[in-house]
Amino acid sequence: MGEQFNIYCDESCHLEHDRRPVMVLGAVWCPTDRVKEISVRLRELKQKHRVLSQEDLRRPRLNQFEIKWTKISEAKRELYFDWIDYFFDDDDLHFRGVVIDKTVLDHAQWGHTHDDWYYKMMFTLLEPIIDPQQHYRIFLDIKDTRSEVKRAKLEDVLRSANYDDDNTIIDRVQQVRSHESEVMQLADLLIGAVGYHHRRRHGDLPGTTGVLNPTKLAIIKRIQQRSGKSLERSTWLRESKLNLLCWHPRENTP
Repeated sequence: MGEQFNIYCDESCHLEHDRRPVMVLGAVWCPTDRVKEISVRLRELKQKHRVLSQEDLRRPRLNQFEIKWTKISEAKRELYFDWIDYFFDDDDLHFRGVVIDKTVLDHAQWGHTHDDWYYKMMFTLLEPIIDPQQHYRIFLDIKDTRSEVKRAKLEDVLRSANYDDDNTIIDRVQQVRSHESEVMQLADLLIGAVGYHHRRRHGDLPGTTGVLNPTKLAIIKRIQQRSGKSLERSTWLRESKLNLLCWHPRENTP
């Protein structure tokens, strides 16, 4: 019958004309039957650092504290560290990210649009994760009014690529609001860290503020220490815990 997994996908700086040189696609996945336990543990860590009440822990509210890379603050540094440590300590949690240098893209050369290319990159992100002998529920963070179009297109791309006509491999692709899912928030945290590190290397930071965020740098350092990875180059394709592809068009087919 195979095992069932949940995959939580998010993205950073993915728009074609957002003036950001680096784009990151990422996914956190785990067995479906562990999602509730993992979510409760992540909420308990929020409670430990006093951003959730006991009532919120028992009955999560829609307005509860949400971890987002764009809202990283020094006051919550230890909470972010605890989340990162929990990710590395739990053998059922895994992350894969694809880092793309957008400054060297030339869609016209390959005869496709940015949207066409985006779905190819999403497939590149998910292909090593998906085992045709297993079953998957894929969750996408709701971004904007085009989210449903992207959901339907990605579902079609994945099922076509895996010859999944009877929907036995890809059980569903659905949207979820990030504040309703701790695992999606974990994906946002890891994607944000990888993206910030590469944007800094590309000279896109510190930007107009003139100052690098010390808490974000500390989170990146924690990930590097726990993973043993620099985050600056691709890992082995089958790397299980923290898997990274630094994608370059001159080295890859479009």
